[in-house]
Order: sequence, then C-alpha cells, then structure tokens
Amino acid sequence: MFFVSVLRYALCILVPLSFLLSSYLYLYPVFHLCAFPAPEDPPKSAFLNTLRQHTLSSQNSSKIAPFRLLTLGDPQLEGDSSIPDAEAATFPNFSKFRRDALLLDGTKHNPLQRLRHSLHDLIDFLLDDIPKALEVYRKRLDHIGNDYYLGHIYRTLHWWTDPTHVTVLGDLVGSQWIDDDEFEHRGWRYWNRVFRGGIRVSEEVASQPAEDFQDTIILGDDAEAWKKRIINVAGNHDIGYAGDLSQERMARFTRVFGKANYELRFQLPVNSTPATNTSRKVTLEGGDDSEADGEEEKPVPELRIVVLNDMNLDTPAGSTELQDETYNFLNQIITTSHDVTRPAHFTLVLTHIPMYKKGGICVDGPFFDFFDGEFSDGVKEQNHLSADASKGFLEGIYGMSGDSWVPGHGFGRNGVVLNGHDHEGCDVYHYINQSATPERYWQAASWAEAESGRYDDEAGVVGLREITVRSMMGDFGGNAGLLSLWFDEETRDWRFEFVNCKLGTQHIWWVVHILDLITFGVGIAYAGFVLVPKEPKSNEHAKRPEKKENGTVHMPKIDGNLDSPRAGKKSF
Repeated sequence: MFFVSVLRYALCILVPLSFLLSSYLYLYPVFHLCAFPAPEDPPKSAFLNTLRQHTLSSQNSSKIAPFRLLTLGDPQLEGDSSIPDAEAATFPNFSKFRRDALLLDGTKHNPLQRLRHSLHDLIDFLLDDIPKALEVYRKRLDHIGNDYYLGHIYRTLHWWTDPTHVTVLGDLVGSQWIDDDEFEHRGWRYWNRVFRGGIRVSEEVASQPAEDFQDTIILGDDAEAWKKRIINVAGNHDIGYAGDLSQERMARFTRVFGKANYELRFQLPVNSTPATNTSRKVTLEGGDDSEADGEEEKPVPELRIVVLNDMNLDTPAGSTELQDETYNFLNQIITTSHDVTRPAHFTLVLTHIPMYKKGGICVDGPFFDFFDGEFSDGVKEQNHLSADASKGFLEGIYGMSGDSWVPGHGFGRNGVVLNGHDHEGCDVYHYINQSATPERYWQAASWAEAESGRYDDEAGVVGLREITVRSMMGDFGGNAGLLSLWFDEETRDWRFEFVNCKLGTQHIWWVVHILDLITFGVGIAYAGFVLVPKEPKSNEHAKRPEKKENGTVHMPKIDGNLDSPRAGKKSF
C-alpha cells in the first residue's frame, strides 16, 4: 500500500533524527563538556570525573570542590501584562453582539438599528477579536514553553553537575509594575515549572550579620536541603530601581522569593582540614612542643556569602526607609567581618547590578536616568552602580584600599562578586595601583586582559574579580555559570574557578519537542495500518480461467442453478 510505504520511509528519517536531537537536548552538558572546575585539574579531567559519577566507574572525591554553586541570571518570566490586548481572549465584541442582538443592556433600538449594530459587532468579532485572541493564545503558549525551557536548563544541569548550592541573580520576573495577582501567578510558575522541586531560603536560615558567628554552618551538613534551596537575589524587575522601589513591592518579593538582604556562613568540616572548629595549634617544623617555641594557630577555613539588594545603594531613592535598611545591613556586614588579616577566609557577594566600569569593557556602558517630578526624582534606570557606590563596595565589604599603610597593607579580603543585569555577561577585574601618584583611583579591565597581563602579581596592585553571569533567557543562549570553590592547604587560602555552560536558543527546545511529537504521531499511524488485521477479499467475483502447462485452458465450474444467467444446458 502506497500510504504505508510513505509512513515507513518517513519513520526511517524521523526516528534517527529525533533520537539525535533529543539526545543533544537532554544531554547537552555532556556534548559541551560541562562540569564544575576541579581543584588542580584541567577542564577535561573535571568532565571525566563528572562522567564517572554517572557511570559504574568510581568518582575521585578528592577532585571535587566542596562548594559548587550553580549560578543562573535573569530568567525574567513574562506574563499577560506583556501581551498587547490580552483582553481579546475574552472576545469582547462577541459579548457586545449578544447584548445588542438581544437588547440585554436595556437600549431600545428599532429593528434596522438593531440589525446594523449586531452586524457591526459580528464583523468586529470575526476580523478583530479572533486574530487578536489567536495571538494572545500564541503568546501564552510561548510563555509556557519558555518556562519549561528555563526549567530544562536548571534540572539538566542540576542532575548532571551535582551542585551543592544554587542561586538566581535577580530579575526573576519580567516587570516590577505588575499587579499583585500577576506577581503571584508568575511566582507560582517560577516554583512549579522553572524551579520545580526548589524551595526558597527560609527566614530561619537567612541570618543577619552578628559578631559571635553563632549561625555558622558546617559545609556539607544538610546537603540535600541545600541542593533544593534557591538563593534568590532581588533585581530591578522584581522590586524596582531606587526610585520606584516601595514597601509593597519589597514585601511581596520577600513573601514569594525570600529575603533581599542576609548572609550565610560556612566552615569546612573538621576532617577536611587540619584545623578544629575554632583553631588548631600546629607545631612548626624545627620547633618543640611548647607554645612559646613555635606553635601557630590555623584558623578554620570559612566562607561568607553576602546576599545583597544593591537596587537602592545609589540616590535619590523613593523610599528612604528601605534605603536605610540596605545601608544598615551593609554597615553590619562591615562591622561584623573578620579582620582583613585573617587567613582562610573567603567572601562571596551575590547581587544584581554590576559595579562601575568605563564603556567598552562590557556590552553595557555606564548609564543613569531619573524620574522627573515623581518618586522623589529617584533613580529610574541604571546599568552600573555609581563609581562612589562601587568604591564603597570594594573598600567596605572587602576592606581593600589604595593605601598600603592600612591593616593588611590594603589588600583586603579574598573573594569574588557574582551578579546579573547585563544580559550579555561580563568578566572584570577591578583594581587600584597603590604606587600610582599623585592620585589613586579604582580602574577596571576585562579578566582576560588582567590575567594575561598578570595584574594581580604586580607589586602594589590590589584587585577583585567581578563576574556578571550571562542571562539564561533563550535570546542569549540559555546560559548557566558553574563556580567551584575549594581550600588550598599549601597556601592556606581559598581558590575558585568559574566556567559557563550554554544550551542554545529556545528554538532548539521547541524544534526537538515538535519533532518528537511528529515522530510519535507517524509511528502510531504506521502501527495502526500494519497491526490492524485486513478484511478478507470478497468471493462474489468469478474466478479467472487458469492456464495449464500444456496450453489448455481450464474453465471454472459453472453453478448449476438454472436461474443463473450464465447457466447452460448439460451435455451428454
């Protein structure tokens, strides 16, 4: 049968193509060799060690970083507020047609007016409501697909790379101007589609800065819970910039996604380092057992994570109360920090708006805009923090300075800053040269330039790396950052590495699943034609004469029924 043959040949093409594309989609970290960087190992070795985790081969646990952060930037979930004429899905002109045709609104028309209004409404329904409604449903379907596309990135990387922690660096939803119902709906999609299985960091876990460090957590304790927790950072599309940030927007963000300002402190477990929970005295080589003759205290390796709302660091702000809360939190972070000379300490700041840098270093250059006559003339939009805010950021939280006579000689604390906002992503090194005269100021260069020029090895150069994670939205390639952090026993300090893992545009997700549906449908149709038994052929037609080997023709027997038109006389 011709149709069955067409289906069979179609399956010969569709099945392998669907299998290959689906394999890429669901195993894309394997194809891109994605893995958390491993201590002292090249990327290929880190990938092979991750591969062993998913095979029968044993994984080398010594090559796994104890802190592995899956970082995701700017998902920006859209909704009905982003759809023009979303009310068209309710077919308003058809409702008006019913009211005019049946005079439901109490208006009295003569028959001719009634007919004219009804026909006008009906034409508007056909030519206006239906096309607009189809566009609304298309956009809603696109939003659903986008949710599952983003969720696919999270779940696939979470399964493959096995992170210890997860963070989303702001702009969780697409607009701060949406009403509460729309915000709640997008929050439901965030937790039930995109990050299904994830939970927000509860207020009991999200601690405030304290000098006694009583909320310090042993890294690795409650590991399964931390894998599920999502460290959400507040972005401008979540709560607004300084000018339009309000108590109401902050309250609903806190309720759905968690607190905007808090810290987390982790310590390495005792069995992973020679130190004890507080400190451990180790006899130096060549010394005796007395404390006075060469004993040295080795502090416990500690990681401090600062989750910071930097939306209202710059002025003017619409809500001075919320800005004061941010400033007070920053002051607490600074005053409760360990001394800058303390070794084995690492500060990781998670925030949204990147620090100031000149144009050309990243895709987004410096830009500020302000409300004119409303919201206290506050900040309406900004690409970077101001230069002053960035300076306070570096010198306050990290204790860095252009003066070498300050504690720690101005080199401050070890750490890194992760943020979002610039969807294109960026990797920057902020530095200040203490030997520059007469004026010393903070500068920025791309990390590639700073690394090749070995800026951090230059005498008197103090610096910090800032990584802006490229957006996970499909238009930017579906990215995710993999940050590994481990403690180096030889240098008695923390080290880190960061790599990017990219899926590809959202069209890949759509094409693969549409192709899978087509393949499934063709397979069902082919199976139906092949497996369903055929009906036996009818015997109503007479048999054709059969030709014998000797050339004579054997005629079929004729029914002896005399009523048959083909019946003849019998011969004797």
